[in-house]
Amino acid sequence: MFGLVGVNIKELSKEEKGRYNAVYCGICRGIRQECSQFARLGLSYDMVFLALLLMSLYEPAETKGDRACSLHPIRPKPWVDNEIIRYCACMNVALGYYKALDDTQDEGGVSGKVMLNIFSKEIDKIREKYPRQCNAMAENLAQLRQLEKENCHNPDLPAGCFGALLGEVFVYEEDLWAKYLRQIGNALGRYIYLADAAMDYRQDKRKGQYNPFLAKETEKEDREQYLLLAMGRCTEYYESLPLVQDKSILDNILYSGVWVKLRSKQQ
Repeated sequence: MFGLVGVNIKELSKEEKGRYNAVYCGICRGIRQECSQFARLGLSYDMVFLALLLMSLYEPAETKGDRACSLHPIRPKPWVDNEIIRYCACMNVALGYYKALDDTQDEGGVSGKVMLNIFSKEIDKIREKYPRQCNAMAENLAQLRQLEKENCHNPDLPAGCFGALLGEVFVYEEDLWAKYLRQIGNALGRYIYLADAAMDYRQDKRKGQYNPFLAKETEKEDREQYLLLAMGRCTEYYESLPLVQDKSILDNILYSGVWVKLRSKQQ
């Protein structure tokens, strides 16, 4: 369920591309500092949206720099750093851990076991620092697995589990913005789960695996309506926030990027 929350790169200016990549590199750097070098293997562009959203809302002071690293040893890469970047780095690792745990329990593949071994060394300190978010991941993924085992015919129920999970990740702290951030994360999480199901529809049908759209026997047009409704809710709460910094990049992701990613993966 990773890889859907990205930008439409063709619509970004040169400066916006630089900013987007600097935040991405900042999260990568943050994973190394907060966790380990190997934990960077789970790095995802999805967390860049959350970092840009929270930085636009809270406007923390930023540290900037550029340097080469083990992943890019030839050319220095610009990065930005602050407490929100480091928070997103920890959430990236925590999500990677629970995804690897879920993959291992469902499929038992070698790659899932390798990633689980890497993230298992980091999850205890993240769980201690962010218990609310990690508890939400564990509880909602357990409930999601149960619904999938029961062949749940209502797509809203499993999607709601992933939405509740991501809603807690989006809440940086319990303050006046928590309500809006929780709703944005909830709706975006629902979209991610349902979009993933829409992409895997034919494959799951061929393999006889659970898919909420297969269980309900939906048509393609109905699946599209589920996705449109989820993103409609997401953007409704998103537009309620007083965002200025990086607003054009955030708009690009929510109004264009998520759909570009979906269509390219479907193809």
